[in-house]
Amino acid sequence: MSRSHTDVSDQVSNEACPITEVLDHVAGKWSIGILVAAAPGPVRFTELERTITGISRRMLTLNLRKLERDGLLIRTVYPTVPPKVEYSLTPMARELHATLAGLVGWAERHRADITTARVTYDAAATSAPDAHAGPGRR
Repeated sequence: MSRSHTDVSDQVSNEACPITEVLDHVAGKWSIGILVAAAPGPVRFTELERTITGISRRMLTLNLRKLERDGLLIRTVYPTVPPKVEYSLTPMARELHATLAGLVGWAERHRADITTARVTYDAAATSAPDAHAGPGRR
């Protein structure tokens, strides 16, 4: 077979996203919230907007498109007036959701501990400014 007629799977694997790009997409600030919010079932844009605190309409739209492009969300448009649009997780995203649920649970369990650690660190840094300086920071 000539080089111009390579197998499609070879082309896909050669053009696959680097791991860091994949992780940046799925672990982004808004992506996690969207995937967690869409996990229970089909969800509409306005429901996502209400559920995800602090996200703008534009940022939600951009992230939804990105997640759909990455194969993590299915966008279903119903022919009604006005059009009804729902988002649901793909099987690949459902697998990812199990991991994200663990991460979100960990964050909820330890947020008070992290706040306490920050207060302790900041108090120590204020009382002894050079105590936390690393090499070349003095």
